[in-house]
Amino acid sequence: MCKEACDGEIARLYGPGERGNGSLYDLILDYPLRGGKALRPALSIATCLGLGGHLEAVLPTAATLELYHNAFLIHDDIEDESWWRRGKPTLHIDHGVPIAINVGDAMLSLSLQPLLDNVERVGLGPALRILRAVAKMTRLTVDGQALELDWVRSNSWRLNDADYLKMVELKTSWYTFITPLQAGAIAAGAGPERMEPLESFGRHLGAAFQITDDLLNLRGDPQEYGKEIGGDLWEGKRTLMLLYTLRHAEPKDQDRAIAILAKRRPSPDGEELTDLLDRLAAQGELSQSGRAELVARLQSHQPSECKSISDIRWLFELMLDVGALRHARDVAATHARQAAAVLATLDWFPHSRHRDVLADLVDYVHGRTR
Repeated sequence: MCKEACDGEIARLYGPGERGNGSLYDLILDYPLRGGKALRPALSIATCLGLGGHLEAVLPTAATLELYHNAFLIHDDIEDESWWRRGKPTLHIDHGVPIAINVGDAMLSLSLQPLLDNVERVGLGPALRILRAVAKMTRLTVDGQALELDWVRSNSWRLNDADYLKMVELKTSWYTFITPLQAGAIAAGAGPERMEPLESFGRHLGAAFQITDDLLNLRGDPQEYGKEIGGDLWEGKRTLMLLYTLRHAEPKDQDRAIAILAKRRPSPDGEELTDLLDRLAAQGELSQSGRAELVARLQSHQPSECKSISDIRWLFELMLDVGALRHARDVAATHARQAAAVLATLDWFPHSRHRDVLADLVDYVHGRTR
């Protein structure tokens, strides 16, 4: 129900409509309508309804949070040089980097009006509180992204679990869990005293969620997971498992791992690249302009040593040898238990099928590591 309601609201708020069928507004709907779990709107709606609110009071905000998410994905895909998103070519691959950046910027810009319109839906005070919550969310999210990008730029690897969890709190927990929960509660009329326990619940749930997401990147089913399996190792992302590995491996293995991680990610070339691009174009999944830009960018890329599949396999075996995956599952399980413990203390949140959504999410996140 949440997914369908959210898709309809996104199309109503942000689709072509009276603006005409311009490519910008068609592309705004591209990522949101590709699928996904609609986790953020589901949390907002479940919290609002569970606290006695009404769907119309929270739906525009829930749809806006989903739009923020997809705008961040467009920009993340550019920053990570990703090729695929939810089983299709990423927006910058299909339409070029300039268009993709502009679509992401447009999504972020257009999200302001529905939040201002909340004044008519929920009243001035709650509308301003929701606006402040979303403003805080966007600031902390870009802070977290900046922190991770700075680690990559400076080739920083001397990081511990606390460093990783701080980055996850900023980059994932606030915009995926904390703010959707808080926005739903505010739309239902909850007071400021309810925000702190929801923040604590969302913080722990976010940590468990991101760690399990990182684990799935190593061993998940591409059809279910929707991303490139092993992509985090190819990209050299600072995951909990990789950081643990570098802290606990033998010095010679640490040196070899860091040398591998410093290499660039390879791109398809020659006949392989031509065949891939021709196949995508024939299937209608890649525009001719996107194909031309890809070829130009790859041809102009300065040759340098890149990671090989044997490098990635060696890294994965090293992670297994030092117990990094087991450590990550343990940390995720701890945060899932802490989230469940916080939820159990929310005696002001009545038991209902809406509260069960939150409890089921804790179980789902925990279960993904097994």
